[in-house]
Amino acid sequence: MSGTWEFWIDRGGTFTDVIARRPDGRLRALKLLSESPDYPDAASEGVRRMLGLSPDEAIPAAQINAVKMGTTVATNALLERKGAETCFLVTEGFEDLLVIGDQTRPDIFAMAIDRPSPLHHHIVTTTARMDPDGREIRPVDAEAVRGALAAAKTKGARTCAIALMHSYANTSHEKYIASLALEAGFETIICSSEASPLVKIVPRASTAVLDAYLTPVLREYAGRVASRMEGAPLYFMQSSGGLTSADQFAARDAVLSGPAGGVAGMAKTAQAAGCPRVIGFDMGGTSTDVSRYDGDQYARVSEAKIAGQRLRAPMLAVHTVAAGGGSVLSFDGERTRVGPDSASALPGPEGYGRGGPATVTDANIVLGRIQPDHFPRTFGEDGRSALDLAASRKALDALARQTGLGSAENAAEGFLAVAVENMAQAIKQISIGEGVDPARYALSAFGGAGGQHACKVAEAIGMTTVLIHPYAGLLSALGIGLAELRETREAAVEDAFDAAFDAACMTARQLGETARSTLLDQGAEADTVRVKSRLRLRVSGSDTAIAVSLSDAADMQTGFRAAHERLFGFVPEGELIIESVAAEAEADPPGASGWMIDLPHGGEAIAVTETRRVFHQGRWQDWPVYRLDEMAAGAQLAGPALIVEPNSTIIVDPGWRAKRLPDGMLVLEYEGSGQTGDADTALNPVRLELFNKRFMSVAEQMGVRLERTAHSVNMKERLDFSCAVFDADGGLVANAPHMPVHLGSMSASVKAAASAHPDLGPGDAVAVNAPYEGGTHLPDITVVVPVHDELSGERLFYVAARGHHADVGGIAPGSMPPFSTSIEEEGISFANELILRKGQFQTDAVRNTLTAGRWPARNPDQNIADLKAQLAACAKGAAELKRMVADHGRDVVAAYMGHVQDNAERAVRRVIEALDDGSATISMDDGAQIQVAIRVNKAARSAVIDFTGTSAQLANNFNAPSSVARAAVLYVFRCLVGDQIPLNEGCLKPLELIIPEGCLLNPLYPAAVVAGNVETSQMVVDALFAATGRMAAAQGTMNNLTFGNERHQYYETICGGSGAGIGPEGDGFAGTDAIHTHMTNSRMTDPEVLERRYPVRVIHHRIRSGSGGTGEYTGGNGSVRCLEFLEAMDVALLSSHRRKAPAGLSGGGDAKCGAQRVIRADGKSEGLEGLFSIQVHPGDRIEIETPGGGGYGKAC
Repeated sequence: MSGTWEFWIDRGGTFTDVIARRPDGRLRALKLLSESPDYPDAASEGVRRMLGLSPDEAIPAAQINAVKMGTTVATNALLERKGAETCFLVTEGFEDLLVIGDQTRPDIFAMAIDRPSPLHHHIVTTTARMDPDGREIRPVDAEAVRGALAAAKTKGARTCAIALMHSYANTSHEKYIASLALEAGFETIICSSEASPLVKIVPRASTAVLDAYLTPVLREYAGRVASRMEGAPLYFMQSSGGLTSADQFAARDAVLSGPAGGVAGMAKTAQAAGCPRVIGFDMGGTSTDVSRYDGDQYARVSEAKIAGQRLRAPMLAVHTVAAGGGSVLSFDGERTRVGPDSASALPGPEGYGRGGPATVTDANIVLGRIQPDHFPRTFGEDGRSALDLAASRKALDALARQTGLGSAENAAEGFLAVAVENMAQAIKQISIGEGVDPARYALSAFGGAGGQHACKVAEAIGMTTVLIHPYAGLLSALGIGLAELRETREAAVEDAFDAAFDAACMTARQLGETARSTLLDQGAEADTVRVKSRLRLRVSGSDTAIAVSLSDAADMQTGFRAAHERLFGFVPEGELIIESVAAEAEADPPGASGWMIDLPHGGEAIAVTETRRVFHQGRWQDWPVYRLDEMAAGAQLAGPALIVEPNSTIIVDPGWRAKRLPDGMLVLEYEGSGQTGDADTALNPVRLELFNKRFMSVAEQMGVRLERTAHSVNMKERLDFSCAVFDADGGLVANAPHMPVHLGSMSASVKAAASAHPDLGPGDAVAVNAPYEGGTHLPDITVVVPVHDELSGERLFYVAARGHHADVGGIAPGSMPPFSTSIEEEGISFANELILRKGQFQTDAVRNTLTAGRWPARNPDQNIADLKAQLAACAKGAAELKRMVADHGRDVVAAYMGHVQDNAERAVRRVIEALDDGSATISMDDGAQIQVAIRVNKAARSAVIDFTGTSAQLANNFNAPSSVARAAVLYVFRCLVGDQIPLNEGCLKPLELIIPEGCLLNPLYPAAVVAGNVETSQMVVDALFAATGRMAAAQGTMNNLTFGNERHQYYETICGGSGAGIGPEGDGFAGTDAIHTHMTNSRMTDPEVLERRYPVRVIHHRIRSGSGGTGEYTGGNGSVRCLEFLEAMDVALLSSHRRKAPAGLSGGGDAKCGAQRVIRADGKSEGLEGLFSIQVHPGDRIEIETPGGGGYGKAC
């Protein structure tokens, strides 16, 4: 053992955990408040206390080999918005880049859109510009930049983040501007090309701004700690799971510093216990973090959203769910809810004796799973009282009365089941959702509450091994102490594999040497440094890159194909692209590697200290209690049991056996058998919430499978698809939060498929896109698959996946023609055709359909590949429903499909009670009208939605099948509910829809309909919201832009303003600028990616100031997007609200109409209609101004 000390410290927001490795290798632990008037800094105070120093003694640096820390300082500053005042310097035309982002909204059913604001305070632009290959288009105007930076500095900016288009390809402009910022006196300057040197300006710029915003906070804290350590070597944990020296610690690498320590700790301790594959389950007071280690590598992500801010940096994959010991228990009149609100540390749970709400902790106290006299007396108003069982029971008694569950114990057990389901679903997302079977992994439980719930969570997902380390409550600190030193370096390549491979290998060697040198400078021993390099490879046209370890070219190509097939289910075709190269250097941490924990002596037997009453499965039972500090190596016990220690309790549920290993690890193995669920089909508020989550999970897993297996960019990257679960009659039960316009109309497709094929059997699947046979418009193809009982063969349910295909033929590439006049001109038609028969894909029949007619599909192979991906998604959904039936019985599953629909129905009926009769008319640009009247029957809590008066079907393509209006009604009433209920068939049960045949919302064959799905649907929503008096019109269009030639085809939708209004609780809200609204939420391609793939240049995409309607609550502004074309192209726009403005409501002002123009290369500008199809030549530009949203209420 080394003759010096080491200190491993996890500095959290509330507590700081300190582990000292003494010179003899033994570990000691200490917990301190992170902030206290009794000491200036918790980290140095912990070191002082461990060393037994008096207040006036200096820390003896010579006796300390290393201090290793994780900290939430950066994360807390981000959450609390306490960073430095930052100036964002960006390419001209992109000043709103970090507001618009990818133009999606975070919650598709939220009327008031909550989009986090950017971190920067000041914006400076520069005309300097590079092309995608790093060639200069315009130089830096130094004087203009100097003046703008000086002005920002005068206004209070302390830090500067610089992000220029294509700076990954040429850093010279950013570096020059950085020198100007240094001259201007900025104390922190971050170049995006250094912070994140990869393609995609949105995440690169966001990372640079976040780094600049947080760096001063982190530097101040790290410097303060270093000065108090008196020169002892100081290292910090990075989000990547590796340590770095204090002087190399960057803010962008700090936001997951603490959680990364826990992931490292669970991996290291699991390996030592003989469990190489492990899933981390870190349950605290507010939330639960789940993570994964695959035996040879951590599950990682390169991009994440932290506190609403996009960050691109090497990070361990940590998924957080709002379910912790402090998660609040509530009842909404229908379902038992756990979270997302938390009681936090103050006042804390009701059982803390400070007047807090009922929480998961209270449920455990009531059940006896937490014994108050085995916890420290640190509660109550005086901070010296025990946990208050009476207070917890009183809170659960009240919930029992509300829910009708009969007793506090029954209520507590029910709420605990919901909490377990929440956590189990989070683990499914990082395992099953990524093609990993959790049953092959151990579950490492840590955090303050992990041991109380680990067995139940493991059982819920089929895991049979649970690991609980003796330092489970301090595992982040332990992991920080055991982590390696790590440095990562990256560089963009973005070139063809064959042409760029040799250069990429050279870059990898250079990056590796840089990373290695950095570790040597930090004190690493040269012979312990290990360097690994990898290339991120993708197929041309795709955004999905896979990291492949660097080797010879042939092996890498083989490795990519194998990895792609494993992850996505197919081997891709097309040119291979090297997206980027990365090198990671790793070295053993300083100091001795040995450490030990003192265990008591003894054998396998362990004495029961007492028995305690625990409520389990509906009755009170006597459970033995054991003390963890009396369990020797090799000691074993069988559940049920409580294992207590000073600050936590470990629950060994029935069917589990616990054994202690020599290093102190507690291993729990499941020895029970699968239990059949309760066969009672009657409505129960606990099971209602459980099945609600389970049905939703099925649809979400289908979506993950479809995203992973789809071939086209439209589905794989823009996520233009939807997945859903249906009952035996084709009624919608649950859907994932995908495209609203799809979700409400899919039921018509399912019912049409079932009607056309009443004998649809196991292994069969139907495709439908025909608008007059259950479809909406031809590009959206729905695949419908029945789910049958394995024994009887009876049809039980349906699953379906709808995807927007990139092209299905028709008179225009992309199958979105602005001027089609009949359905034939819009593409090929699947009129409820069998594409899978007894498990066999009907290749010939499908290809015949795709290639039939006057205007066949242009890429049938891609259509077939995407159809197979949709089938794969449906197969996943069917398998999950069959598993649910096996676990709970078909009658229970079918009954709860009805119960969740009934729950949605009752929620909509409550909304109807608050509505009055209303009507609205929306005028379309061509003079047609959408007219709707809502007639409310408050006694029956029902309403009639009557579209009588809507114009007759049109000669153009703005007609919409009746299923589109149905989808709009479903969406609007789901939004009005204002709660997390599933969007399903029940929402429509209180509503009678009247849609006259032959009107533009219920046209007759062969009327053209392609714009109905994307344009008319938006105006139907606006009409419905206006009739309810709740929301002014949004932009009312998707601004469908297509361009292409023989070599390139592209389609995008462009964001605009959302409408202002009043929410479900009566609170007014303003509209949101430049965001997708209502029936769409598709992503915008990153400007750099667009310019690399297509011969276009994004001149600007900014907020269109002044375009939102005025009012007490103003409407959101639209956006202005300008593209310059570098080759001759055909360009088309399909849009609305170019002549008729989006209307305000209740005295609010109308928004501005959209506008568009072509600006020729010679500078001449020509206005265009909202529907256009023109040719452009090199140097020509198209500029589109999207509409704003209407205002609400009269302006003061």
